Amino acid sequence: MVTENTMAAPKDTRDVIVTQIDNALHILLNRPEVNNAFSSSMRDRLYAAIQQCEQDKSIKAILISGSGDHFCSGGDVKAMASNDVNTAQQRLHRMRTFHPLIIGLAQLEIPIIAAVNGAAYGAGFGLALLADVVLASEDAKFCMAFQRLGLAPDFGASYTLPRIVGLQHAKEIMLSGRIIDANEAMKLGITLETLKNKDALMARALEITHALSNASSLALGITKRLLQHSLESTLPQMLEMESTAQAVAATSSYARNAFQRFADKEKLLYRWPEKSNNSK
Repeated sequence: MVTENTMAAPKDTRDVIVTQIDNALHILLNRPEVNNAFSSSMRDRLYAAIQQCEQDKSIKAILISGSGDHFCSGGDVKAMASNDVNTAQQRLHRMRTFHPLIIGLAQLEIPIIAAVNGAAYGAGFGLALLADVVLASEDAKFCMAFQRLGLAPDFGASYTLPRIVGLQHAKEIMLSGRIIDANEAMKLGITLETLKNKDALMARALEITHALSNASSLALGITKRLLQHSLESTLPQMLEMESTAQAVAATSSYARNAFQRFADKEKLLYRWPEKSNNSK
């Protein structure tokens, strides 16, 4: 089932289109004329979608993609050059307006899948890094372009990128501002799979989104919380968190149903889809 989302939204609802597909939300960044560069209304619309997911427990997964030829080119540099946000204090205030969205994405308990084609630059790269699963088409290009403009990294990239590629690679990627193609992105662990073109990318992204929608939301949320703590915690701390998490998950109705299905040799509800011929 595909339904147009009708939640309250900022005036320019076309910046971001939110569509419900069964138990998942498809969030489409929709400013193709500027390569889906971020606007304030995009920020607000994305945050509204995150809030909806937190409140509506029937939503099991999120897919984020970009319209046209690109995922997201980052901040709208032309708008930055022409607007009246000129002082450091004004810039600081504007940057902080993005914090609820970034933290909301990072702490969301349902899985986020990012389907990246074309450019994922600056904040667009940061947005992709906040996803749990990042898929890319062969034409995808990732770039921490901040240094090119005399800027510092934002959108949480200084937190997420080192945790994915390691500190040394993160330094090089951020300091150089160079472009990373789809193959290198997969080697670095930024993306999980590379697909031949945008059609194959979206088909694979929807396949994974649908599969995750059939998993236990409780188990997925617990797993995400465990992983968020893993790099800052000791082994004994993680063992205690795992034990508590398992005690909760194992007594859920989903787990009890899965145990019975396994015992009865019935097909389980959740299975990760195998790679297609279009995946690398």
